[in-house]
Amino acid sequence: MKSFILISLLAISTATPALAISRYNAMTMTCAGARATINRERAVILRYPASRTKGMTLYDRFVQDARSCDFGYYADRTYIPTKDTPSCPVYICRPTTDFDDGFIFRRRH
Repeated sequence: MKSFILISLLAISTATPALAISRYNAMTMTCAGARATINRERAVILRYPASRTKGMTLYDRFVQDARSCDFGYYADRTYIPTKDTPSCPVYICRPTTDFDDGFIFRRRH
């Protein structure tokens, strides 16, 4: 019984850092500040207003680079609004199924 409790505590303690991702409001940060925060923490969740639906708030996980993405995902550049610019360049993880026919070309939307 003691070994079961010890193994359970060990499993919980190793899973805890994954839950510790920081959350920020992009509209209270400058573009440089948002990018610096992402680079410092490697991955953060940013809250920002939707561009197509007024009053809607979006949440996404933004990363420093592809090393912060899970297996089968790549870092793709996207843009979010911040306090000082409507289009701050950041990276988001996208599934590799976004590639056409297995070649490394991005789909045109």
